[in-house]
Amino acid sequence: MATTTEAIPGRKSALADTNDPQVKPTTKRFNWRSWLRATHRDVGYLLVGLTFVYALSGIAVNHLEDWNANYVEFEQTHQLGGPLPDDTTAAARVVRDRLGIAEPPTEVFRTDEREIEILIDERTLTVQLETGEVHDQGREPRLFLRAANWLHLNRHKKAWTYFADAYAVLLLLLACSGMFMLPGRKGLRGRGAILVAIGSAVPVLYIALSGGP
Repeated sequence: MATTTEAIPGRKSALADTNDPQVKPTTKRFNWRSWLRATHRDVGYLLVGLTFVYALSGIAVNHLEDWNANYVEFEQTHQLGGPLPDDTTAAARVVRDRLGIAEPPTEVFRTDEREIEILIDERTLTVQLETGEVHDQGREPRLFLRAANWLHLNRHKKAWTYFADAYAVLLLLLACSGMFMLPGRKGLRGRGAILVAIGSAVPVLYIALSGGP
């Protein structure tokens, strides 16, 4: 059975010729928020490693009065059992062998007739020759934090300065892009503006209440 389609006045038919010069092509608007979200996401992923370094190191160096952020300090006593050779060099060799110390000493000297000291990098061994007692005192570097603090405080002062500057610039990009990603009440026109104001007020209030620098 044949069917016919009737044109509705004031509307163009869905089957109208798309080549009709009177039909204006639709233009797709540039979605800048979508681009901003993608940039924010990728920069965030890029900075994950450096953020861990700077955040953990920042917490560590904030408490330098409470602990050594770079080294673990230790102090212990070893009993080697029995007298040791009277010769300083020979006694130092026996102590290192029995304690399993592979590092060569930087200095070995006698403090009195019955005692010698062995200096090994970040470690000092005080040895009683007659009893074989060894007082072991020193420090060991914290595996991750010492390197992180070295980077954070920019001890090298050369090429890392450029990486640190780039990291700071990208953090500013994250902060700025984060403010404009969402429209409406969840963005700067609503909750976002309140949170930005609160976050900005924290350092200002602390400076005012503490008396400032």
